[in-house]
Amino acid sequence: MRVFVDNVSLQEAQATVRRALAAAGLDRPLGAEMVGLEAAAGRVLAEEVGACFSVPPYHAAAMDGYAVRAAATSGASESGPLRLPLPDAAVPVDTGSPLPPGCDAVVMLEDAVRDGEAISITAAVPRWQHVRTTGEDVVAGELLFTRNHRLRPADLAVLASAGVRQVRVWRRPRVAVIPTGDELVRLSEVGPAGPAPGHTIESNSYLLAGLAREWGAEPLVFPPVPDRQRELEDVVARTAAEVDLVVVNAGSSAGSRDLTARVAQSLGKVLVHGVAVRPGKPLLFALVRSGERLVPLLGIPGYPVSAWLTFHLFGRPIILSWQGLVPTAREETGAVLTRRLPKLAGFTEFVRVRLARVGDRVVAVPLSRGAGVLTSLVQAEGLLEMEPAREGLDAGEEVRVGLLVERDRLEGTVLAVGSHDLALDVLAGYLRGIHPGITLASARAGSLAGLAALRRGEAHLAGIHLLDPATGEYNLPYVARYLPGTRVLLVTLALREQGIMVAPGNPLGIMGLPDLARPGVTMVNRQRGSGTRVLLDVELGRLGLDPERLQGYEREEYSHLAVAAAVAGGTADAGLGIFAAARALGLDFVPLATERYELAIPEKNLDHTGVRLLLEVVEDQSFRTAVQALGGYDTSLTAARRWVEGGRQDG
Repeated sequence: MRVFVDNVSLQEAQATVRRALAAAGLDRPLGAEMVGLEAAAGRVLAEEVGACFSVPPYHAAAMDGYAVRAAATSGASESGPLRLPLPDAAVPVDTGSPLPPGCDAVVMLEDAVRDGEAISITAAVPRWQHVRTTGEDVVAGELLFTRNHRLRPADLAVLASAGVRQVRVWRRPRVAVIPTGDELVRLSEVGPAGPAPGHTIESNSYLLAGLAREWGAEPLVFPPVPDRQRELEDVVARTAAEVDLVVVNAGSSAGSRDLTARVAQSLGKVLVHGVAVRPGKPLLFALVRSGERLVPLLGIPGYPVSAWLTFHLFGRPIILSWQGLVPTAREETGAVLTRRLPKLAGFTEFVRVRLARVGDRVVAVPLSRGAGVLTSLVQAEGLLEMEPAREGLDAGEEVRVGLLVERDRLEGTVLAVGSHDLALDVLAGYLRGIHPGITLASARAGSLAGLAALRRGEAHLAGIHLLDPATGEYNLPYVARYLPGTRVLLVTLALREQGIMVAPGNPLGIMGLPDLARPGVTMVNRQRGSGTRVLLDVELGRLGLDPERLQGYEREEYSHLAVAAAVAGGTADAGLGIFAAARALGLDFVPLATERYELAIPEKNLDHTGVRLLLEVVEDQSFRTAVQALGGYDTSLTAARRWVEGGRQDG
C-alpha cells in the first residue's frame, strides 16, 4: 500500500467523504427514539410535533382586577362614573384565573375604585380587554415544530404547556475516540513530578470527546493503544461493532509507527489519506466493515491543533448530518492583518489569530502556527483561512476572519503587543476576575515591535523595557523616537531583576556575561527588538564582547519562560531573563540589572473602557502583592505615571 493514497485539496477530500457516506446510506440520521421533555434539551426532532391542547385552554384573566360584561360598562366616563355591584356585575379575578361565565373583559385593579360591595369605573371597556382568550398562544392540533428542529429550553416550555410529554428525536451518534502511541500515559497515571522522560500525557481525547459531545454525540473514550498493529486492529474491530464513528488519534501519518492506514485497509477501504491542508495534512478517512455494517473511520493527526482542525472539518459534518442538521459557517469579521504571513502555494492553511477592536477597525494578530501549540487555540479569537492559490498575506491587508468567540468579546478586549512579562499574566487574571467582560490579550512581539504596533494603530498598549545606552534611561527616549507627535502615557507595572538563568547549582560557574563567551558554554537569546535583547547588546558593547563569540547568540525565543525552559531542558546552558521565570522553573539566577517595565499607552486609547479598567486594577494593592509574590519584582513604583508628548519627555 502506498504511504499516502492522496494529497487532495480540502474541497475534494470533503466531497469524497460525502459521496462515500451517501453511497453507504450513512448521510442521514441513524434512527429515532422517544425521550421525555426532561431529557430533550439540545436533541433534534425526528418528526413533527403538534399541540395536544390549546394554550391557554380557557379564557383567562390577563391582569388582576374585575371580570365584567363589556356591554354593561357602556356610558362610564370621568364626569359620570358607573357603579357595578359585586359580584353580580363585577367579579374579582387574579391574573390567570378562568373568566367567569358571562364575562368578556377585565377592568384592571388600578382602574376601579372599590366602594363597599361595588366598584366604580370612569371608562367603558371593549370586549376581551385584558383577557387571554382560548388558544391565544397555541391552538390544539397546531404544528409546533418541524422535523430536524433542535430543541431549545424555550421550546420545551411550549411543548409542556401544550400537553406534549415526550418527543421522538434522532438517536445520538456514538463516537469512539481511540488514542494511540507507545509514549502516551493517562493523566490518572502521572504523579506530581509529571510524566517520565519519553512519556506524554494523553490529552487529545479530552479535546475530541468534548467536541463530539458539543455537537450532540455520545463519546466513548478508550485507553491509549500501543503502536502494535494487531492490537490496534483488534480494538478498532471490536469498537466498530458498537459505535457509529471510529476516531483514531495519531498514527495517520507516514512514519514506521503510523499504523492507522494499515489497520483501516485491513478492515475496509481507505478513501482519503493526505489532504492539502495545514495543519492536518495526514488526515485519513476510511470505511471499515463490521458484520453487515460499514462504519466510518477518521484517522486524526496527533498534534493537538491538527486534531482540533481536522475534526471540525471532517468529523463535525458527519456527526451533525446524523442528527438531521447542516453545519453552519462561522460568523465572520473583517480585520487588518498586523504582520505578513508567508504561505506555501497549493495548501489551504488555517491560522489562529487574536482579534481586538482598536479605534475604528478590528486588528488580527497571528499566533503561533505550530500544530503542537494547543495554547494558541485557547488564546485565539479567530481563524483565518488562506486559500490554496495564495502564497501569503501582507501586513496591513484586509482579511476575513471566522470568529471563535462572540463578536461582543472583541469590544471588551484590550490588546497588548510588545514585551511579555509574568506580571502581565497576573494583571490579565485580576482584570478578568474583577471585570468579567474585559480581556487582556497579550501578543509577544518584543518591546520595539510593540512601539511599532502603537505607531500603526494596531494595539491599545505595549509592554516595554528598553534601555537607552546614551542616557541610561529606560523607555522614555525610545517612545519619543518611535512615536513622534503622539502623546503617550507610561505606566510603571514594576521594577524587575534581569539576569542570567542557569541550571540548578550553576554547574558551569557562570558569574557574568563574559562567562558566556567561554568555550563549551551555549546560550539561548531573545528575539531582535525585545528589551532583553537590547539590554544584552548594550552590556556586551560596554564590556567590548563581540556577540559572535557567544555560542547560541542567534538562537531566539519569544518569552522569558521559553528561555527558562530551554535552560531547564538542557538545550542551553544559560539565557537572559527575569528572576521570576528562573524561579518558576527552579533555575539558579545571576543578577545583572534592575529595569523598569512599563505600559506605553497613546492618549487616544485611554478612552477605551477596558484600558481605563485595566489602569484601575494596576492601582489595586492586592495586584501589587500578587506581583511581588512572583519574586524578583519591586512594586514601589507600580502605577507611577509619566508622559511623553510630541517627542518631549515629561517625568
